[in-house]
Amino acid sequence: MYNHQLDTFMRVAEKGSFSAAASELYISPTAVIKQMNLLEASLGVTLFNRTHRGLTLTEAGLSLQKDARHIIRFCNEAADRARRAHAASRSIVRVGSSPMTPSTFLTALWPSVLERCPGASIKLVTFENTPENARHILANLGEDIDIVAGAFDDAYLASRECAAMTLTQEPLRVLMAATHPLASRDELTVDDLGGQRVLVIQRGWNHVTDQLADDLRASGVPMEIEEYPFINVDVFNRCEESDALLVAIDPWKDVHPLLVSRPVAWDYALPFGIFHAPRPAEHVRTLLEAVADVVGVEGPRVAQDQ
Repeated sequence: MYNHQLDTFMRVAEKGSFSAAASELYISPTAVIKQMNLLEASLGVTLFNRTHRGLTLTEAGLSLQKDARHIIRFCNEAADRARRAHAASRSIVRVGSSPMTPSTFLTALWPSVLERCPGASIKLVTFENTPENARHILANLGEDIDIVAGAFDDAYLASRECAAMTLTQEPLRVLMAATHPLASRDELTVDDLGGQRVLVIQRGWNHVTDQLADDLRASGVPMEIEEYPFINVDVFNRCEESDALLVAIDPWKDVHPLLVSRPVAWDYALPFGIFHAPRPAEHVRTLLEAVADVVGVEGPRVAQDQ
């Protein structure tokens, strides 16, 4: 920003000694003298009266001392303003986070995403997972929250007036208490569900879970299929407390520390990915495209202006 010999000059002017200034600057007196000689040469003036009793400032030195204070302060303030402007210009994407909508999907991807979006940054925005909050957040993505993870299908996206980018197909599994008799099995079959109470989210949330519930009822295996209205922590508590089986996906398996996840010999899977506004802001779209590139999936489907 400015010639840092001015900093040395100000210290020498204050101390009236090359050696005293050198001590405070943690450099040698020779280095201080060299800097001052170079500064005087570049300006074409003599800044110090050098006598056996020490240093005093010449008229040119007094003038420079007065102006240097302003120069140094102004340059430091300019540098601070530039740094603040740089920070403000970084692409901050607000990521919604709750137990049912984990943000950890970005953890392993982030180093590679950052290579593609060097200025990108994320800010976590936590929220309570209620039906009202979920509907409001998804219908207003881009206002307080830019993206949030979750499972979906096309009908769900249409009903929530948002868009989504698929990252994975998450197999449906069952969660159960670690003390449940079936927890010792590595994999379950539909027959193993006989005599159990199986918790499935209510009809209309996703066509895959609807199909699973229909198939279980038609399987001939005697079990109780209980539909619950909304996925939240209370459902996981009920699963653990009542020894029920909860149909779930891997992103939810760590919600409750006393539940374990077990695969079932069936072929049901839910699309899982990132919800975003139909027309996301440019920096959000850039981040989504970087994530898609890293994962190797199709990029965000962005609505076209009419």
